[in-house]
This record gives sequence, structure tokens and C-alpha cells, in this order.
Amino acid sequence: MVATAARSPAGALSLQPWRHPWRTLRARLQTWWHNRLPKSDTLTLTQRNVYILPTRPGWMLGITLLLLLVASINYQLNLGYLLTFLLAGSAVVGMHVCHGNLRGITLLLTPPEPVHAGQAVALTVRLSSERKRTRYGVGMGVIGADPTRAPLAWTDVPAQGSAHLQVGFPSPERGLHPLPPLTAQTLFPLGTFRVWTVWRPASGVLVYPEPESHPPPLPPGEPQAGSSGASRVQSTGEFDGVRAYRRGDPLKAVVWRKAAQAFSSGRDDLVSRDALSHQRHQLWLDHAQCGGTGLEARLSRLTAWVLMADRQGLDYGLRVPGREIAPDQGPAHRARCLEALAIC
Repeated sequence: MVATAARSPAGALSLQPWRHPWRTLRARLQTWWHNRLPKSDTLTLTQRNVYILPTRPGWMLGITLLLLLVASINYQLNLGYLLTFLLAGSAVVGMHVCHGNLRGITLLLTPPEPVHAGQAVALTVRLSSERKRTRYGVGMGVIGADPTRAPLAWTDVPAQGSAHLQVGFPSPERGLHPLPPLTAQTLFPLGTFRVWTVWRPASGVLVYPEPESHPPPLPPGEPQAGSSGASRVQSTGEFDGVRAYRRGDPLKAVVWRKAAQAFSSGRDDLVSRDALSHQRHQLWLDHAQCGGTGLEARLSRLTAWVLMADRQGLDYGLRVPGREIAPDQGPAHRARCLEALAIC
């Protein structure tokens, strides 16, 4: 029985079943090779970790040189010999210059700042050179990333100086993730050879949950043990216990929403949150009481509430499965809460 090739609706031969194993084998070989490389946030490029291969124009130049050489030998063309060896010599010199353009550069990665899911991760890399000549056309990017979403970033490294590059790529889902392998490459000066290296950073990136776009108001505060519960909290998330503004009150204690309402009505009186009310009530952001239809939806709402309470300057605590963070405020407290939500 003769096997027939599968055809698409348009009548073209379908080669997808044959291409898929080749791509899988290539991905496995690439993963195996990357896993053999040590992880480090600093990498000095030497002959042991810099690779070189011709580009497509380089292969075309090689084929052209071969045809010129065969034609010159066949027809005994002295000018053909001259052109052939002149171009070949230029290609050899370009290969040497291209390899030296990348060799000797030191790469230093600055650990990335945490981001929310859906945002781009920005990596800042410092490229430094101690040689007395400028390195032209050095590019960096993420291996395997879509070039339309994470294109290569290019720069020139000055002689005995340094330059900075920012490499971006889409963030993965929430959690603590290792950074993907990076590559540094150059095509200088002729573009006939590509010199590159593979770099596995040791740092990771922390991805917070994506905040809910339209979250409900903050939950009411919980009375502390031993409090009378006389003061209450509005459903808008602001404490009812307020008093007239006094000189010396911190700006974060001013209820700006009430101030805006007063300004719109022509009055200029300010009110501040009552410290006694804060002592009787505590704002808890509880995973079990935030609603939502799933774990990710609840974490998204809690993330929005953390950002909302931080903007309002409120003391707030966080309860997630297996962890409880006491009420506090400030950038460090916000970072602790968001990290707990990321790795929950």
C-alpha cells in the first residue's frame, strides 16, 4: 500500500506532523544545553562562552565566493581571482573583528523589581568594557521570546566605559519565577557573522496578582478585643470617627474625600481621622470574606484592596491561607502583603 500525504483544504501538502518532532527535539536540546550553564548575575565574555556562526548573508557570500573561484579557475580570469580573494579576505577580517567586538565585555544584571501579572518585566543590564576601543552594535534579548513583543535592545559600549540596556518581556503568572536565559549578540561590522552568548541569570522575578479593575469598597473594620464598639466604619471604607483638623496633624490622617466635598460646597474646613477610633477598630483584609468565585479572583480583589488601603494611608492587616500579617502601613508593609498574595 502506498502512503499518501495529507493535504490541507487548499490542496497543499501538510508537513506539520514532520515538523513537530524536529521542533520538540530542538527544544529539548536547547533546554539540556541551557541547564548545563551555571547561573550568575555577572558574566564576563571570553572565548569559552562566546560562539560564532555565519548569518544568512554570510552563507550567501560563501556560495558567491565559491562560484567566483570556480569561474576564475575555469576561464583563467586574473581579475576574478583578485575579486574572490579580496572578498574572502574581507570576510575573514570581518569574522575576527566581529568575534572581538563581543569578547571581553562584562555583563551585570540588576535584580528586577516585582511587577503585577500582565505587566512587562524590565531587566536592567550594565555592559562594561576595559578595552581602548568602542564596541559597536551590541544587542541583548530574551531567548525564545516573541521578537514582536520582546525585541532586542541595542547599544554601543564606549571604550573603557559602560552602557546600560533595558530588556523587557511579558510577565508570567503570579508567583516567584526564575529569569529566562538571555542572549547578547553582535553582527558588527559586516553582518556576515553572528557572535552570541547565552546567559542564565541567578535572580528571580516576583509577580504579584493582577489587581481587580473595579473592586468593591474596603470591608468594615473589626472591633478590637475589649473595645465598646461605639465607633463604626462606613461601607465606603472610611472611618466614621473623625474630628476637626488640628495644626500638626499628618497629611495622611486628613480625610481627603470629605475635604473635597467641603471644598466643592465652598467651605475650607478639614477633618482628620480620630486616633481613638483607629484604636477601637482594625481593618482586616480576609481571604475568606472577600467574596469572589475562585482563588485567583479573591487574590485579585485582595491585591486591589491592599493598594487602595495603602493609598488612603490606613492601617490594615491581611489574612490568607496559612499566613496572617498584623495591621500596619507603609511601603514595606504593602510589599509584605503583596508578596504573601503572590506566593499564596
